[in-house]
Amino acid sequence: MVKKLLPLISLLFLLLLPGLTWAQDISAPKYSNEFLNIGVGARALGMGGVQSAIVRDATAGFWNPAGLVGLPKRHNAVYMHSELFAGIIKNDYGSYATNLDSASALSFSVIRIGVDDIADTRRLQNEYGAIQYDSIEFFSVADYAFLASYARQSNLLKGLTLGANAKIIYRNVGKFANAWGFGIDAGAQLRRGNWQFGAMARDITTTFTAWKLNAEELEDAYLQEETSFNANSIEITLPRLILGAGRSFQFANRFSALVATDLDITFDGKRNTLISSGLVSIDPRVGLEIGYANAVYLRGGLNNVQQIEDLNGKSSWKIQPNFGIGVATHGLNLDLALSKVSDNSQVSSVIVSLAYSFD
Repeated sequence: MVKKLLPLISLLFLLLLPGLTWAQDISAPKYSNEFLNIGVGARALGMGGVQSAIVRDATAGFWNPAGLVGLPKRHNAVYMHSELFAGIIKNDYGSYATNLDSASALSFSVIRIGVDDIADTRRLQNEYGAIQYDSIEFFSVADYAFLASYARQSNLLKGLTLGANAKIIYRNVGKFANAWGFGIDAGAQLRRGNWQFGAMARDITTTFTAWKLNAEELEDAYLQEETSFNANSIEITLPRLILGAGRSFQFANRFSALVATDLDITFDGKRNTLISSGLVSIDPRVGLEIGYANAVYLRGGLNNVQQIEDLNGKSSWKIQPNFGIGVATHGLNLDLALSKVSDNSQVSSVIVSLAYSFD
């Protein structure tokens, strides 16, 4: 099995290599377009974001497009909503996927993460120093991603599926700045009995995001600080590789279990992960799903292993637990996840997903 997977992994590294080599000669920021790494879908986030090998629903357009070949019905739709930081940040996701034939599938996805109703108080005082509340304006800061995904069964190896994403990124900071970007992802899945393997290469050509600032709105602020003003800039997202494996189990006819793990590998410098260096950082994740009668599901996951330093300068390792439940009936799936749980058990993120599949 390992010998059969080596050519596939080698191919993904070859896809990543041009972008990594080119990016060594430029200044690429860490955590560029990081909103795309938060994740989508309550099922996935309840399992700690472990999906590259096991995803087989409409969210595969995000996690690994190769999983679209395993869609349960011809038409599949999913919507997700979550709120972060006590509802300040709104995270919305929608996707539609369809089987083109028995060996190929297509999907379209939209992601929006934003903060709305931000007060612009720059003109709160007039030239005489008087407060004029009617001069307050409100704006939004939001990041958008539009994904078109395609997957097809491969003839190279039995059980192998291949997929790709073309994504358009739009980022907006009210009337002050906006940016457009474009990127490509590639993924693969291999299914062998109860075993599933996956590989997802994101931003394989590096993703370019071109920013344009509104000079008329920002010039006064820059002049007050006596700093230079550059109205245009380019942000570059370096490639990322995710390798995963999972295995399913069946118990007493009505009970099932799915255990999976992912390795999130980044190449943009040393990160606060379990395994890190100047060349590569590796963030491991593990997820579990227990099902009853293909109708009720209980989920859990561990991810985001980090070394945290307290106020006394003492460092300790922390890990983020995630939990989820799901109900499925007649093609309708309702999933709930609790993510980003702190040490005092206060939940800071609640994710709700609704999915429907039909022929």
